[in-house]
Amino acid sequence: MSQALQQSLGESEVFELVCDYLRSRKFYKAEQALLHERRLAMENSSYDTDGLRDQASSAAIPAPLKPSLLESLLERSYVTNFVSGEGEEEEHEHKRNRSHLDGTVDDVTLAEPDHVDDDADEVYGLSTQLVSFEACKDDPYGSATMPIYQTSTFAQKSATEFGAYDYTRSGNPTRAALERQMAELEKGHRAFAFTSGMAALSTISRLAKAGEHIVLSDDSYGGTYRLLSKLTAKNGVHVKYVDLSGPAGPANLRAALNYETKLVMMESPTNPMQRICDIAALAAVSHEFGALLSVDNTMMSPILQNPLDLGADICMHSATKFVCGHSDTMSGIVIAKDPELCRDLYFVQNAEGTGLAPMDCWLLLRGVKTMGLRVLTAQSNAMRVASFLHAHPAVTKVYYAGLPSYKDKAIHDKQARGAGSVITFCTGDLKLSQHIVSFGSVNSLISLPGVMSHASIPEEVRKARSFPEDLIRLSIGIEDIQDLINDLQRAFQSFSTSA
Repeated sequence: MSQALQQSLGESEVFELVCDYLRSRKFYKAEQALLHERRLAMENSSYDTDGLRDQASSAAIPAPLKPSLLESLLERSYVTNFVSGEGEEEEHEHKRNRSHLDGTVDDVTLAEPDHVDDDADEVYGLSTQLVSFEACKDDPYGSATMPIYQTSTFAQKSATEFGAYDYTRSGNPTRAALERQMAELEKGHRAFAFTSGMAALSTISRLAKAGEHIVLSDDSYGGTYRLLSKLTAKNGVHVKYVDLSGPAGPANLRAALNYETKLVMMESPTNPMQRICDIAALAAVSHEFGALLSVDNTMMSPILQNPLDLGADICMHSATKFVCGHSDTMSGIVIAKDPELCRDLYFVQNAEGTGLAPMDCWLLLRGVKTMGLRVLTAQSNAMRVASFLHAHPAVTKVYYAGLPSYKDKAIHDKQARGAGSVITFCTGDLKLSQHIVSFGSVNSLISLPGVMSHASIPEEVRKARSFPEDLIRLSIGIEDIQDLINDLQRAFQSFSTSA
């Protein structure tokens, strides 16, 4: 038995499980004897206790773990069943629930997602889906809203019998409810909630190993550029920056791909230049070379665009923006449609401890209920603001896919259900007092990307990509539209007076 244990588990895990078993069966004398034998063995050898876990896969099992009379006590235990293959159904349950023991991706077993029945006779509208999602259908007290399971650990039935959750880093009921709803909204197999949009992007980037390649759209969020250029590239991953926009985007991508390319990362519309990329065509080209396509869908939200339906493999959101909608929490969401890919993503999330905390998950569940109303109202306001800016003599350029003459509007209209509520525009030297980096709130926000959200992109790179330094980004909220236009009009008048 000890040889089988050595092959399946590390020494420390074996010893801990043996002690757990003995305590659970109240074999206290046997446990004390085992501890005593182990101390003696370690005192009489050069066995390195500090390196116990690191050496577990290669070192021989010490004397106290070799076959002994204790073997008869362990025949019915989880350890014996695990290594012998008996009780195969229980093995998967143990591995899933004791997720903190997952040593490699191959050890991860995820429960099948509990999605809405796709074969249901009645299909509800989006707004109804948002507010009627049964986040807490299994709650024993019939709670009308999902409870906040504000706990780090969960009590187990015994040392060898485990419940659905053990440690919040690995899973939590409040987080699971949010993830189920986001997977449904984005038509994915599973969703994963992260501590921020950047944590979500970092996990996606880790799908590429040293020596492999990532292609990134050359007009992307500044934080994405910083992550890939400053961190991912230092880990031996080759990063290429390619213009993926417009009709030429697929051809540009094909020219940049090779069979070492693991991942293509893009946005559409892009932030901040509002360039349009053909998601379906880029997915087809990526798959020709065996690469995954990941789409940052933050600008559109699930309300206006669903990249997985268009052929993308991964969809992510900085949920700080439209999913939350109230500027009161940081969060990111990753959704994937392939079960094996979901397993890889979960392993990284669990290993790095980037799962979203229960309270923040609850805030997002609250925000999702009004996401449809917020996104559509803000979009309606944005169309009016874009038209105002387009007609204003002080504005030299407006970037917004809702304008009838907008470049590549035909591509956008075939893959999205609206233009969203983020507008960028250029003007000579407009100075505005309020500078806020984020977007997607119920309040309208204004920023200068060149010195704020995209300041991490070197100046020479911005110039090479024709990034306008006077570019202003507006994230339109749900205020009264006339108040927004009046504010902009006063800003223009104030600038004109002071010039």
